[in-house]
Amino acid sequence: MQVILLKELQGRGGEGDVINVARGFANNYLLRQGIAVKATKGNLKQLEQRRANIEKRENDRVAQANELAEKLNNMRVHVEAQVGEEGILFGSVTAAMIASAIKDEYEIEVDRRRIELKKPIKTVGEFKVGVNIYRSINGTVTVVVGDDVEEAKAETEAAAEVVEAEEVVVEVESTENVEG
Repeated sequence: MQVILLKELQGRGGEGDVINVARGFANNYLLRQGIAVKATKGNLKQLEQRRANIEKRENDRVAQANELAEKLNNMRVHVEAQVGEEGILFGSVTAAMIASAIKDEYEIEVDRRRIELKKPIKTVGEFKVGVNIYRSINGTVTVVVGDDVEEAKAETEAAAEVVEAEEVVVEVESTENVEG
């Protein structure tokens, strides 16, 4: 059965595309949810009249998706999880947890269904996670997993300050030995 999509249908097409689908899928899902209409002569004629508006909206969506992809590629997101011995998590990091962390840290809304986890994250560390933003536009987020990420950030900064302080002490001691 041929239908005209009114919204994006992931993996099938975008607004204004005419696609073939099974009759049951069309009747029970696409038509009822308002995602598509039947491809009748009248609907196809209306589609041709609306083509310019659809292309303009499509260009806007692609521009926004590219902008979001650039932002996501530079992001480092921290996810807290309970860690057992040897760095193995109790449970796993889910797409919903990553989406929530992105929203909390960067105030950017990402649909959890668009986060592509190849396999569950079950260990502490740093992971690259793909995000399908719109059609073929993808971004990659760096996810840092640990039991207390804020504490780890503070420890890293404190360790850097201690190293700097030790360098200053060594310089002071070396000048005292030369003079004395």
